[in-house]
Amino acid sequence: MSHVADEVPLTLDGQPPKTLGVLDQGALWANLGVSLLGFSGALLLLNPTGDAPLSLAAALVATVVGSLIGTAMVGLSAIPGTRTGQPAMVLLRGLFGARISYAPTVLNIVQMLGWGAFELWVIAKAATAIFDGVAYPVWVVLAGVLTTALTIWPLGAIRLLRRYVTVGVIVSMIWFTWYFLSEAPAPAGGSWTGFAPAVDYVIALSVSWVPLAADFARHSRSGRAAFTGIVGGYTVAQVACLGLGVYAVAIAGAAAVNADNTAVFDPFVAAPLGAVFFGILVLRETDQSFANVYSTTMSLQNLMPRVDRRVISTAIGVFTVVIALVVDVTSYGAFLGVIGAVFVPMFAVLAVDYFGFGRSDRWNTDEDAPSRWSMLVPWALGFAAYWLTTSTPTIAAWDGFWASARDAIGFTRQPWMNGALGAAVVAALVTALIGVLRRRAVRR
Repeated sequence: MSHVADEVPLTLDGQPPKTLGVLDQGALWANLGVSLLGFSGALLLLNPTGDAPLSLAAALVATVVGSLIGTAMVGLSAIPGTRTGQPAMVLLRGLFGARISYAPTVLNIVQMLGWGAFELWVIAKAATAIFDGVAYPVWVVLAGVLTTALTIWPLGAIRLLRRYVTVGVIVSMIWFTWYFLSEAPAPAGGSWTGFAPAVDYVIALSVSWVPLAADFARHSRSGRAAFTGIVGGYTVAQVACLGLGVYAVAIAGAAAVNADNTAVFDPFVAAPLGAVFFGILVLRETDQSFANVYSTTMSLQNLMPRVDRRVISTAIGVFTVVIALVVDVTSYGAFLGVIGAVFVPMFAVLAVDYFGFGRSDRWNTDEDAPSRWSMLVPWALGFAAYWLTTSTPTIAAWDGFWASARDAIGFTRQPWMNGALGAAVVAALVTALIGVLRRRAVRR
């Protein structure tokens, strides 16, 4: 099997081609921003704490605010990838050192496998809503095969998205928006009480892409193209996706969606020509599973830099299919919380160290990059800050631990506090302090 010259190198030793412009990046990230999981996730947006439903205005504002904050983080995390030509987890060699970078790499592999399985699950469930006679496992396998094929030719997949798929997605979204606005009453009632955890949820949706942004940005023609494509494409698409989800939940009924996440698909299929346009969105969903499997491959190459990525992608594709056949989707909200708590502070540490202390011109991504243990301190403190300030419930035992921790240190969480922002601020400030102290030590 020959390798195409303008495709991703087979190993980390190869030189990455710089072929993606702002339209390529914008199309990729706009498609990633439209997610079938986002439709069902609108229920978590409307009632993130389980006991304080948001008003329509509060939910929409939380969507815009959370998307802008989250995508700005993703966009900034992409720029080092463009400048160095390295994938996301390899960039962490410069932040933590080569050996320590293996720890977040393993975490990213775990979360990407989880996301990939979620995506195959949602593709299969959505497909069964259209074609009731075909069994769920069949759709999982078909989606897994298509996902793996896209991962073998990732840059070709992105060009395919830009040229063909994006137009169909835009038309489908406009069609459903017109139908829902004309058929469904605007959700009534609610308050702004759960605004902060709703913003947390939306940020987590966006920030879940931080660990893979550089995997695609390394092929951008410029950092500006990567940043603009990510922030513009993903923000607009995610706001539209969650907005549609809010109305779909209103039509299907919150109780029905809470009992079965896939009930949110029924209003789409029931719309005039719904099967056609929803089918386009289902087919497009494979770009989500593709991005996750491809990022898993890039992460594994940080551990095995000279193994052919096609071999890794095939193995990961098969493994993701197996997981999707037995996945438990009831932990979706908790899963997002864990992602935010881990990767928001890590991004903040990287951003401050890379952009703020002149390290960008000497970012060491070699296999023998020296360990930088001090960078684990702001990451860990940011992780703790997330759980001390967030009001988004996850698992009872875990939430109870952090409630006890607040009591032990005399900290009272205020309703306006936001876990993602709390984590980012703490991690950034501690990283800045370490950087200042390091400069003073060097001068002495």
